[in-house]
Amino acid sequence: MTADVSPPVRPSTLEDVAAVAGVSRATVSRVINGATTVDPALRRVVEEAVATTGYVPNRAARSLVTRRTDSIALVVSERERRPVSEPFVGRMFSDPHFGRVVSGLLEVLRPAGIQMVLMLADDEASRNQLLSYLRQGHVDGVVLISSHADDPLPGLLHDTRMPAVLAGRPRTPTPLTYVEADQRAGARLAADHLASLGRRRIGTVAGPQDMPAGQARLIGFLDALERHGIGDVVTAEGDFTHTGGASAMRRLLDERPDLDAVFIASDLMALGALPVLLRAGRGVPSDVAVVGFDDSSAAVACDPPLTTVRQPVEEMAAEMARLLLKQIGTPGGPAPSVVFQPDLVRRGSA
Repeated sequence: MTADVSPPVRPSTLEDVAAVAGVSRATVSRVINGATTVDPALRRVVEEAVATTGYVPNRAARSLVTRRTDSIALVVSERERRPVSEPFVGRMFSDPHFGRVVSGLLEVLRPAGIQMVLMLADDEASRNQLLSYLRQGHVDGVVLISSHADDPLPGLLHDTRMPAVLAGRPRTPTPLTYVEADQRAGARLAADHLASLGRRRIGTVAGPQDMPAGQARLIGFLDALERHGIGDVVTAEGDFTHTGGASAMRRLLDERPDLDAVFIASDLMALGALPVLLRAGRGVPSDVAVVGFDDSSAAVACDPPLTTVRQPVEEMAAEMARLLLKQIGTPGGPAPSVVFQPDLVRRGSA
């Protein structure tokens, strides 16, 4: 009895791809390494030849040539002091906003073959560890979600000269590229809608005032109401969490039990606030009209479903990924920031 031993299949090489495509080895290498100067028609020919031959690039060898890792870091930076009952990681993964950001990033990164590394920075030690990791060249660029106004990380990132994109406009001007929704414009939409309903005894559950988004939404809302002649607005600060929204809503009702409208600066806070209103005997929207912010999954989980300001989080995250890949591919090129416009989504709460 004899064994049928087939010769091992030789992996396809750059030369094989070049022969099938009818181009030089150098041209194949430029296409595979992402050079932007290759004619689109020629690029398609090479990509078809890659598919035909089954060529798989040697990532380690490519990294030595291009000095790229084909990975980026998603850095989430949080304030240092936070309630022990709400640890950083738990809050992050329970917030639907974070999942939408990840989904939008992956929509662009996965087709490009780019891996994403999640890194957390919530104190000086973790920031130093992060900066050391970046300087050692483990990733090609950074998307930074920074939640507090006095965060030193944007400035520290700029000092590394690494490609980076921020999620949201930083309070302190920085040369780094950012992508955000116009927070003040979104809050104005909420104010205009509540005023158009004839509501005048209005309150707001504001976001944290140590966060740029929390500040901008409150300022935009109050400014717009003032233009409608409504100046006596009761405010309670929340923390963009379910429990924080419930607590702030109770404080609002204690101060202004007859309020007839409330703007809640995040859908997750609204999810906590609505049951407080209902337990207080205030019907929504018959007694109190409610508008949220985000248009997240929490908005449709509310009872009644939440009228809310939509910021296109997935589209914004995808744009962050595109801008970062552009910076990585063209170092030193122009990197303009992008501002998206929000819109109002009307449902049953107002």
